[in-house]
Amino acid sequence: MSKAIFRFYEELNKFLPKRRRKTDFQVNFKRRRSIKEMIEAFGVPHTEIDLILVNGKSVEFTYRLQDGDRVSIYPVFEFLNIENVTRLRKIPLRKTKFIAEANLGYIVNYMRILGFDVCFDPSLSAWQIIEISKKENRIILTKNRKLLKFKEVTHAIFVRPGTTGEEIKRIIDYLDIKYSIKPFSGKPKKRAYKPNGVKAM
Repeated sequence: MSKAIFRFYEELNKFLPKRRRKTDFQVNFKRRRSIKEMIEAFGVPHTEIDLILVNGKSVEFTYRLQDGDRVSIYPVFEFLNIENVTRLRKIPLRKTKFIAEANLGYIVNYMRILGFDVCFDPSLSAWQIIEISKKENRIILTKNRKLLKFKEVTHAIFVRPGTTGEEIKRIIDYLDIKYSIKPFSGKPKKRAYKPNGVKAM
């Protein structure tokens, strides 16, 4: 049986059981599995990850694990320069825009008051949210971990439970977008969305 050593860094640890947080841990596997498949088996959404190092070299999600691999997994970087490694986002977001799922409607108005562009329609299915996110380069705000595991999702934030203020602060701090706050400049847009062959989830 093959073995690999994993370690997750910074806020990625919040998705792991306590015994695996901020420490190396060994995983046994019988067949060569993709790094993405292994990571999500631990409960860590791929959308939270921006850099994977295997034996000190950056790899993509499609990398197949080999016996003896040592894997280091890092969250989205906001301040560090990692231009010479394999970034897992092919298209960077040029402007911070959001789309919130139905059960996060309570934070939408507050974020709009702060000046953020937040798309919200409680009638949208998960697939429709993903489609809009890709088409308009919007970051998905969700409490649904299953949604984060779809390969079509490239930019999303898992909103951890807290008060409304705490949840909004975490989003702003996570993306380091305090400079984008412009109170009362965010105007809700009326949307006439017609799904293109999407299905309900």
